[in-house]
Order: sequence, then structure tokens, then C-alpha cells
Amino acid sequence: MRRTSSGNRQRILYLLVFCTVVGLSIHIPFMARASGPLWQQYLYNGPAGSRTYFVYTPTHYQVGVAVPLVVMLHGCSQTATDFAAGTQMNQLADQYHFIVVYPQQASTSNPYLCWNWFYPANQSRGSGEPAIIAGIVQSIEQQTSQWTIDARRIYVAGISAGAAMAVTLGATYPDIFAAIGVHSGFEYQAATTPGDVVLASRYGGPSPVEQGQLAYETMGELARIVPTIVFHGTDDTFIDPINGDQVVQQWMQTDMLASNGTYQADFHHPTSTTTGQVPGGHAYTIYAWNDANGSEVQEYWRVDGMGHSWSGGSYNGSYSDPLGPNASLAMYTFFLNHALPCYCSMMWMRSSRSARHWRPYWGRIPSQ
Repeated sequence: MRRTSSGNRQRILYLLVFCTVVGLSIHIPFMARASGPLWQQYLYNGPAGSRTYFVYTPTHYQVGVAVPLVVMLHGCSQTATDFAAGTQMNQLADQYHFIVVYPQQASTSNPYLCWNWFYPANQSRGSGEPAIIAGIVQSIEQQTSQWTIDARRIYVAGISAGAAMAVTLGATYPDIFAAIGVHSGFEYQAATTPGDVVLASRYGGPSPVEQGQLAYETMGELARIVPTIVFHGTDDTFIDPINGDQVVQQWMQTDMLASNGTYQADFHHPTSTTTGQVPGGHAYTIYAWNDANGSEVQEYWRVDGMGHSWSGGSYNGSYSDPLGPNASLAMYTFFLNHALPCYCSMMWMRSSRSARHWRPYWGRIPSQ
């Protein structure tokens, strides 16, 4: 694996820590800087701040055909281009026909390019980085001359600090994101200071039951079950694997409360347990929890012997391990099984011109 030696552990802990935020809604395109005409760079400026982001539009995409949108959040020391190369999500987009957007942290906001998920200003709706990322999504929806987004199929996934921000977005914008993917990350509000990040990285965050209650309260009147898929390596020395357990447990509590008690899941008694082995690579275990109707709500992939890396990724990007099961494919497969409830999507689409006219299409995923 690349960049995952034990000598880097202290650096990663610090990479998860530092920050500041900027502030000003327009959509300003720049010339593409990487990998051909379908990779485009933009600048978002909104009331909560400004960020660069990159959009990958798959080959043969046709405007007017509504497709899913996947938001990908990089980790510390990574860039959008690096993260795209490591996760290979753009190749999946070509195969299954969806749009991918990669917001990029600014060095002026965090010198290590970490998302500042650990400050209270970035843990609530309508402020800070969550509002910026939500604003980027709305900008893409509104650019109907370039893309037609299925507003019921918008998803977010990330690794490390990006995974922690994905969890935050699930709690702060459940009306936008139909489901979330959390790779090597933290439960909601696992930290509220830089010092807390170091402690959570080593020992886990606060009680996931309490954090689940906090996430539910953050949702407010928009509270609903948020389907979640989690990946974590058992040998992750940067963010201890207990954090993967806590993400699952936190969302169990949040979803139980959001469903008025109709979703009851026991962490120690999953609905199903499946084991697998990547040829020449890592063994893994998949735990799944279903609701009372038999629909899967949560998935947890524990990858044996994997460190702080995107499972099944490419060595072309940092913090990726090609010897693990394909996290990008697993997440997109999980995402397609979950669309936003109609009442949520209509609230969000009221402010989006993409609601005017669209016809849905997304690629089929082969049976696993």
C-alpha cells in the first residue's frame, strides 16, 4: 500500500486536525486541468464560503437523461484528482452512467487539505463546509444545460476526514443525500476540537448511542432513515477500527429514532453475515442489517489486514489498496438500492430547475 507506513501515523493524526473557513452563489467554470474534456473544474461561491470542485461527466452522457450524482470527498493531503485516480469512481461512472463531483478542500482553509468536520461550525445545517458542499450539489442541479440530475439519487461518500464529512452531511442534509458511504471515518461529532480528533483516532469517539441522538436532533423535522455503507480495515493504525463500529452503531440509533422505533437493529446480531476473499488479497466480512420489511438499511465491510486505504482502489492514487474488495463498486451498488423518499426530494427540488423535466436512467449493476 502507498503512504501507509507506521512512520506516517503521527502526520496523519495532525492532518486530521488543523483548519479555518472562508466565506460568499455563482457557478464559475475554469479550464479542465486533468484527464480529458469530461473532467471539468469549477469554482463555487456561496454565503458559507468558496471551494473548487471537479465534475466528471461520463462518455456518451446525454443531457435530459436524469442520472444519479455521487459526491466524493477526499481525505487529508489528497486532492480531487488524486482521489479520483485512487477510487476509480470515474471508470464506474462510464460503465453505469452517473455524474461524479469532487469538492476540493482549500489550503487556505486547512493547510493539510483536511475537511474541517471537527469544528461545531461545520457540524450543522446552513453553515460552514456542509453548506458549501450542499451548495455545490444545488449548482450542479441548476446547470440543466450540462447535466440532468435525478434529485432522488444523490449520494455522498468519502475517506478519513472526507468520510467524517459524509456522516455530517447525512445528518445535516438528509433531504439531499439519499444514502452515504463512510470509508475509514468517524461517527457524527466524534470530535468537536482538534485535540478530540487525536483521541477519537486512537480510542474512538463518544458513546454512539449519544451521538446517534445528536445526529437525530440535528436532522430536525427532516429526520428519516439514512441508509449507510461503511468500510474499515482491521489494521488501520491511523483511525482505529473501533470508529467503523461506532459509525454503524451511531446510525442504528439515529435511524431507530428517525423511524419512530420501527427500525430496530442489533449491532451484535446482523441480519446476514457474508465472508469473502480477494484472490491474492484480503479476506473480508460483510455484515448487513435489514428493516422490518426485509430491505437492507446498513452494510458494514470489515477488511482483514487492510490499513488506512480505499479498499480495492488503484495505486495510481494515494491511500488505496488494490488487494481489498472493490469499495467503489460496493458503494454504488448499495446506493442504487436507495432513493430519496418523494417528500424529501420535492422539498429539495423546489429550488432546483432540474425538476422541470427529466427522464431517469442509470446503469444496471451485475449481481454480486
